[in-house]
Amino acid sequence: MLQGKHILLGVTGGIAAYKTATLASLLVKQHADVHVIMTENAEQIISPIAFEALTGNKVIDDTFDRNSGYHVAHIAMAAEADVVMIAPASANTIAKLVHGIADNMLTSTMLACTVPVYVVPAMNTHMYENPVTQDNLKKLTDYGYRVIDPATGFLACGYDGKGKMPEPEVLLEYILQEAAYEKDMAGKKVLITAGPTRESIDPVRYITNHSTGKMGYALAKNAMRRGAEVTLITGPTNLEPPLFANVIPVETAEQMYQAVDAQFDRQDIVVMSAAVADYRPIHVAEQKVKKSDDAMSIELERTKDILGSMAARKKNQFVCGFSMETEHMLENSKAKLEKKKLDMIVANNLKVEGAGFGTDTNVVTLITPTTTEELPIMSKDEVADTIFRHIMELL
Repeated sequence: MLQGKHILLGVTGGIAAYKTATLASLLVKQHADVHVIMTENAEQIISPIAFEALTGNKVIDDTFDRNSGYHVAHIAMAAEADVVMIAPASANTIAKLVHGIADNMLTSTMLACTVPVYVVPAMNTHMYENPVTQDNLKKLTDYGYRVIDPATGFLACGYDGKGKMPEPEVLLEYILQEAAYEKDMAGKKVLITAGPTRESIDPVRYITNHSTGKMGYALAKNAMRRGAEVTLITGPTNLEPPLFANVIPVETAEQMYQAVDAQFDRQDIVVMSAAVADYRPIHVAEQKVKKSDDAMSIELERTKDILGSMAARKKNQFVCGFSMETEHMLENSKAKLEKKKLDMIVANNLKVEGAGFGTDTNVVTLITPTTTEELPIMSKDEVADTIFRHIMELL
């Protein structure tokens, strides 16, 4: 996702510096060109060799290094960066940034930066909560720096409290949100449904399906990274709620209907990928069949057609649904598209290897009233990107 992007990491003298090595590795896996600037104190925590091995680029730690590979290193590195993240950011470096003190390579480079700079404070709880540090962080925000709140937990110094650096995977999300895509959906409001719903039979058992929510969550992340304001209505999943989205958790089909109903009218784009349970129990009775066996009689009724009822009342919204088919995929999906008056439907043949529930890939066909496009097997992130590219072309 970060192909062709230049990410600059600043590493200061905090014990959490070891986590930044993992962040550098994650960025390289996203095909970013990663450069690292370290302070002298940071090198007491972790060797520059670790970052050089991970990124393939020389670590710069001296403003006047004649072998840096740059004509004027602190100016050139600031100019080529697409995003900067200082992680961990010590109280000392934060104070220097606030007052424009350029006494090392990192703080000198920051004075020359014109791109987004994320500052990730990580330190002892009392140092973080000190009024001086808090005032400095507020000033950094006023100056345009983007401060990421530290996590709460057990710290290396033995204290338990706020001041822990967020995990590398969380910091990666901030960089992806900033740099992964052009913001072609800026100003758009997008509603996405994801995951399964559950209909309780009794306090122990329920009716559901095999949906994991992976496709819907991928759609939410893609729309956010393209600049959209995203509302994600999600049934129960094992996935971490995506950052930067308005997440509304629900359990039953009725709850999902009510949540979608409350949000629908203010949206520009609606993508319903949730696998809603088709039926809900309305009467359950235990029956004795034999002495050793029990049977259960369940009276069911269909749950509400959320997709159809919402599409029927659309005004200016673009509405996209999903179709899960085991046979006659194109015919059934086209019929659903027409019947429910959808703008697009994403057809998924559950019998194709690499498609369907629980996988990290998908094989889908995008169908509109006038076009049909079959896509090859892709990751769900790639499918999400392709879906929104098509939607933006149709708007």
